[in-house]
Parts: sequence; C-alpha cells; structure tokens
Amino acid sequence: MIAWNSTPVPVLDGTQSGITLFDTALQAPAALAQHPEQSLYVCGITPYDATHLGHASTYVAFDLLNRTWRDAGSTVRYVQNVTDVDDPLLERATATGVDWQDLAADQIALFREDMEALNVLPPDHYVGAVESIDLIVPIVEKLVGRDLAYTVPGQGGEPDGDVYFSLDAAAALDRDDAARWFLGQVSQLDVDTMLALSAERGGDPGRPSKRNALDPLLWRVARPGEPSWPAGSLGEGRPGWHIECAVIAQQFLPSPFTVQGGGSDLVFPHHEMSASHAWAASGTPLARHYAHAGMVGYDGEKMSKSRGNLVLVSKLRQAGVDPAAIRLAILAHHYRADWSWTDGVLDEAVRRLAAWRDAARSATDDDVAGLRDQVRAHLADDLDAPSALAAVDAWVASPRPAGTGGRALADVVDALLGVRL
Repeated sequence: MIAWNSTPVPVLDGTQSGITLFDTALQAPAALAQHPEQSLYVCGITPYDATHLGHASTYVAFDLLNRTWRDAGSTVRYVQNVTDVDDPLLERATATGVDWQDLAADQIALFREDMEALNVLPPDHYVGAVESIDLIVPIVEKLVGRDLAYTVPGQGGEPDGDVYFSLDAAAALDRDDAARWFLGQVSQLDVDTMLALSAERGGDPGRPSKRNALDPLLWRVARPGEPSWPAGSLGEGRPGWHIECAVIAQQFLPSPFTVQGGGSDLVFPHHEMSASHAWAASGTPLARHYAHAGMVGYDGEKMSKSRGNLVLVSKLRQAGVDPAAIRLAILAHHYRADWSWTDGVLDEAVRRLAAWRDAARSATDDDVAGLRDQVRAHLADDLDAPSALAAVDAWVASPRPAGTGGRALADVVDALLGVRL
C-alpha cells in the first residue's frame, strides 16, 4: 500500500540530546536509549470514515517523536497499518450501500491527503490487513499447533471454527526470558475493568466455549455476505484485529521495536492483546515502550460518530482553514492530555500562525539559535509541545534587531514541530 508524500525536513545546526517519554506499561517516564536506528509502530485507521481530530492528534503526536529522533541523528523505521477489513467497515458499507472495498479506498485516499496537508511524515511501510493475510495465516496456524489458540463451536447461528487466542496458555509459557508477557503488562488494569472494556471495544467476553472470557479472536471463519480468504487449515475467513498489528510489526520492524504508539483507547484490549500475540508467536516482546495520546472531544463532549459531532480535517480544509493552523491547534495541547476542540482553539491557532509568519520575515540564524535549543529541550521532555509553542511565542513577542530574513525561524518550527510558515 502506498503512503503519502512529504517535503524534505530541514536539517538544523546542533543536535537533540536524550528523549524521555511517558511509558504506559511502566506508568512512569522512561529515558529512551539513544541508538543510530529507532523504530516506531503507530496503529492506523479503519477506513470507514474521514480523518477526525482525534485521529489527527494521535498522528501529529507521534510525528513529533519521529522528528525528535531524526533531529537527534537517528534513522527512524516507521510502520503504520490500515485495518482495511473489519466489522465497522463492513457495517458502514452495508448501511450506505457502498462496496466495502470502494469505501475503504476512498477513505484511505482522503486520509493520505489529510496527513500530507498536516505535514505528518509518512511511514516507511504503510501496510493493509488484506495484503497481510498471507503473513497472518501461518502465524495463527502456528499458535493453534502449539495449543496457544483453539477453535470454538458455533452457537446461535454462528458457524463452527472461529479461532481464539489462549491468554492463559501464553502466560504459562515456560521461557527463560525476563521480558515475558503477562495479562495486564501493558494496561496495568484489573480483570473487571478489562472485561468491561473488552465488551465496549469490539471483544466478545460473553461468547460461550471460550477458555477465558478475555481471549481475543484470531481468525473469523467465513460468514455469508462477508469477504473471506483461503487460510489452509483455518478454513476461509478473515483475521482478527490484534493479530494483524502484531504480525505486521514483527514483519517490518525489529523485535522488540522501540515504541508502540496510538490513542489511549487502544491500550486495552488492542495493545495488550497484540503484545500477547507477539510474545507467544516469537518469544520476544512486541515493543520496548508504549506511549498513548489522549482523546479529543468537541465543545466539552465526547467526539463520536453516533453523536454526529466529529470535526473532520478534510471539512476544515475545505472551509479554507490553513492546515498549519490545524496542526498548531493540536500542538497547543500535550499529547497525553484529553482535550476538547472549540472555535476558540482554532481562532487562537490562526492568530499564532499569523504572528509566527510575520516574525519569520526578519529572523536570522544567529537570532534563533537559543530558541532552537529551547524547543529541542521541551520536546525531549515527553514531547512537551505546549511549552515549545510558548517558547516560540515569547521569542516572537520579544524585541529584536531587524534581521536579513530568510528561513531561520521557518526551518526550526518545520523541522521540530512540523509547522510550515
């Protein structure tokens, strides 16, 4: 699958130092080891609706990490998936009378346009679930063969043969590895909370015949009217959500890779279960660190399709809003914070962008050297974009001798914050 285009990132004088990132699994800040190569996996969209501000906020957040690593001199291997076959996509296609493949293709194309407009650096590998089925099937077969997965009988009109992962069997694996997986390792949640979130977020804890109510689906056997693919001993069907990301990540990134990123709604079950699958299949952890972006609401309410209050990046762009202002509005909030989009948030971002562009006309390289180091320091501290923006605001508001102009300020905020002036 093809990702989107990007413009070259300016190369700045000097370099970034060590980076600290809040690790969800540790529930504490973690100093990321400095390496010539870093690796990042950010869970992608299920393409049944356009990019909303929640999506955009997550991808902008991890774009900051990507840029910060690059500024530190590291090469970054970045992978993002696309869940281009899943229940929400199929349900939306049925409800709208659109072929599910056409719906997915249209929304993926729109997502690419939004990401390019927001100056988000593209992944090195942009990988769909459908094109990964040949990679996923042998891993599921391997898990079944080792009694780490099992089939359940059909009930209530459902067919026999759905394959589930055994969490208990994975946790009991006898391996001489200090980094073994256990249930709750990523989320740090108790079982009752896990059960509630599983039911809310696409799981089926009430399904009969499962060995553990939390066991996640690995392979859904074919149903009438649903797309399916041949899968050897598994029978025709399609993959579960969590195994998709585990397999794609381990195919294209080192094991373990440096950071698993996504929205906070993915902590459980998605990232917990993906970590379990990777551990069971390979004997190595999925990721060294887990980082999660907060949720974005609208005027104080949860943003959701059911409420009809999604703020879509494409709609903002169509209304003439500068994508750089949208990005600045996102960066005004710490990536881990839950926040709410309002007209005032956008108005402030538009004013800030205008002030920065005006100041950029007279900025020299010597003039911005101190500011560059301040922005770097703030981003190294858990991607503290609001403090970085405040530093630029203070620099813009301070009296300075008239300079010769050029790209000095524009290069700093483009390279480090991804804001085009």
